Amino acid sequence: MADLDETVHQRARLGILAILNETKEADFTHLKTALGLTDGNLGRHLEVLGEAGHVTLRKGSDGRRNRTWVRITAKGRRALRMEVESLRQLLMITER
Repeated sequence: MADLDETVHQRARLGILAILNETKEADFTHLKTALGLTDGNLGRHLEVLGEAGHVTLRKGSDGRRNRTWVRITAKGRRALRMEVESLRQLLMITER
């Protein structure tokens, strides 16, 4: 359990990184809908991941409204891989 990263291990943050790992970038609304989070809750999780260097945010407009796009960083990909590996190890221990 000591290998689990508190920044990544939280359910919503793990979900954010997993979604971003599969795409170049995702917009705020897509992440909010996919994870069933409120604006404020998602915003706070993105803030924590951003402060840790796991994601970057880009603000812009699609012509009609302001939007925020989120992208996983190389550090975020490594943190996600390490978290998944830690979970695998934990499962192997509990299956014995």
